[in-house]
Amino acid sequence: MAEMNLHASCVLLAQAGPRLGAPSDTGVLLLGESGSGKSDLALRLIAMGALLVADDRTLLWVEDGVLLGRAPPSLHGLIEVRGLGIVPLPTASRAPIRLAAILGHEADRLPEPERWPLPLGLEGASAPPVLRLNAFSVSAPARIVLAAAQLGQIPGMGN
Repeated sequence: MAEMNLHASCVLLAQAGPRLGAPSDTGVLLLGESGSGKSDLALRLIAMGALLVADDRTLLWVEDGVLLGRAPPSLHGLIEVRGLGIVPLPTASRAPIRLAAILGHEADRLPEPERWPLPLGLEGASAPPVLRLNAFSVSAPARIVLAAAQLGQIPGMGN
């Protein structure tokens, strides 16, 4: 099993999912430059009932055709919270990645569906759909959960 260490955070929607109609077993990869709000958005999703999988570094691999993510052992169960430092939190040991949120600028109002291009070495899995958003938008956590709820209903977005 080849693993790739990626600069990204990851959450499992868990209890945050069903509140807005998303499956609880949905893993969301949070991608963006340093300072783009990956940890902040993960923390807000956790406050909604999600579980931390990995903060800032996520190990990705493919197993039985499914893209999976987990934390590197040295970072497992830890999140960096600005102003507080490194904080331990309950975690999920791994998550199937079903959505990739690319943080930065907002997407077009009605964007065309797109998929995250899997990095070399992770072939064999279905590329997750992409949601582009500003992590610091008040509605960003809810939009992630709603996007996960719609994955099978929007043409080109199902797994």
